[in-house]
Amino acid sequence: MTYSEAVQFLYNLRLFGAKFGLENTFKLAARAGNPQNQLRFIHVAGTNGKGSTCAMLESIYRAAGLRVGLFTSPHLVSFRERIQVNRELISKNEVIRLVEALQPMLKEFHNDHHPTFFEVVTVMALKFFAEQKCDLVIWETGLGGRLDATNIVTPLASVITNIAFDHQQWLGDTLAKIAAEKAGIIKPSVPVITAADEPEALTMIEKTAREKNAPLIKVAQASRLHAAAGTAALPLPGDHQRLNAALALAVVETLQSKIPANDSAIRTGLETVNWPGRLQLVQTQSGQNILLDGAHNVAGAKALLSALGENYPTARRTLILGVLQDKDWPQICRVLAPLAARIFTVPVASERTAGARELAAACRVANPAVKIAACDSLRMALDQAANDRFVVVTGSLYLVGEALELLGLSPAAGDERALNEWSARPQPLCTTG
Repeated sequence: MTYSEAVQFLYNLRLFGAKFGLENTFKLAARAGNPQNQLRFIHVAGTNGKGSTCAMLESIYRAAGLRVGLFTSPHLVSFRERIQVNRELISKNEVIRLVEALQPMLKEFHNDHHPTFFEVVTVMALKFFAEQKCDLVIWETGLGGRLDATNIVTPLASVITNIAFDHQQWLGDTLAKIAAEKAGIIKPSVPVITAADEPEALTMIEKTAREKNAPLIKVAQASRLHAAAGTAALPLPGDHQRLNAALALAVVETLQSKIPANDSAIRTGLETVNWPGRLQLVQTQSGQNILLDGAHNVAGAKALLSALGENYPTARRTLILGVLQDKDWPQICRVLAPLAARIFTVPVASERTAGARELAAACRVANPAVKIAACDSLRMALDQAANDRFVVVTGSLYLVGEALELLGLSPAAGDERALNEWSARPQPLCTTG
């Protein structure tokens, strides 16, 4: 098997859809020898900030001398980003080996109960981390928590970053329902740390923690930043990232007796954390500044708006916006369009993209005074904005991943885009009608 064939095999698992429930994952993990029983986890759920919080925790514990596994999704460019040890991407050969190892096990499942793509990748990651003898695994949920494939583990701590509206078609149409799904990662007597502050959501998290006899630590940004964080120069800008850092610190403090990390490791970890595509500022050879941010829901858009006001208050901004159809794209347009002096809307290279012309129409309502053009591709929008000094690319992590490739900041991995439902797009043109 070649690496391309392994990726194609994983892509073909999409035929089995996205199912919620833990039965298949438990069964597949058992066939793989229950590798999760050899590992220690910090399990992270939430609407926004999961990846950033995971990256901070990984960086801190790696600075403390641990061998740390990191499991996140989706990937920006390469599938291999999802499974890392000490921030080294899993190798292509290891992906091939793991796919080959799991294939015979998958044949034991009937097609109507076949493991999905995410279930298979979850067990691949568990097997790899166990083989790599990781001291700790930072373990991000895929979607929700209660019925998410990652929820077969019993962690040292459960982390819920925040609760906001996203994926309502799967998680529920109220903050309480969404919080109930996220709180599904809370395990009996295992501490839970959260930065959630919406009363409706927090009430549900508190209720679940009481029922599970799980100690609950609630984090407010101002109250938890201790000396190590206060002197750390966090490279991820924005108030929301400072809150993610406070949350990570609360987790580290909670687990000090089980996984020690001194102030030096905490400071080093925070100062060296790397998490692309989140308020990532890129300067091109021509001197153009391009800010990449994966804000893909209304809460993320508001965080981006706040960060722009704080960090780039006087910049004349060009906005390049692409959003998935199943997001609240009309409201995202209402939040982001007013910040721009010029707007290009683009399709996300996904089967689920919102139309560029739909986005343009929504942006015109929100900001009728500026020039707005609908483009056939991100490449065309970047070309059209080539002479603009400050460009913001946002609306989807998939779009940010494509931008990283187009800007030469990440090796091209076009054959892996399909694993995030990416697809090729025809050659571009822009229209202002």
